[in-house]
Amino acid sequence: KKSEQELKDEEMELFTKYYMEWKGGKKCDSISYANIPRFYYRLPAEDEVLLQKLREESRAVFLQRKSRELLDNEELQNLWFLLDKHQTSPMVGEEAMINYENFLKVGEKAGPKCKQFFTAKIFAKLLHNDPYGRVSIMQFFNYVMRKG
Repeated sequence: KKSEQELKDEEMELFTKYYMEWKGGKKCDSISYANIPRFYYRLPAEDEVLLQKLREESRAVFLQRKSRELLDNEELQNLWFLLDKHQTSPMVGEEAMINYENFLKVGEKAGPKCKQFFTAKIFAKLLHNDPYGRVSIMQFFNYVMRKG
């Protein structure tokens, strides 16, 4: 005579077997499915003090890291000075423009925090109908201030 636990185990084994047959295959057909990272973690309950403290500390560290990536006032002034110094003539009305070559030069001189903004993708995103293939310095600077 089988114990209750043995009967439950056997039932689960049969269920799994029939379910997999019905589903049509092995446990996991796609290898990529096994590689999907877990993206949701439940919030810690009120009585889980250690988990709450860990969450608070990790959030604080994350915000500090993001804050260090932001450009401060001096770095923004330096960036504006470099952009203005490397503008490409002719101006479009009152608006100063910069071509891709000078854009890259400014990117080299601007410093490591600004490096992320001096890409071909961003230049192309800001490029509009300029016959000389330039972008507006003001538009680029505003982009940096919004994103950085």
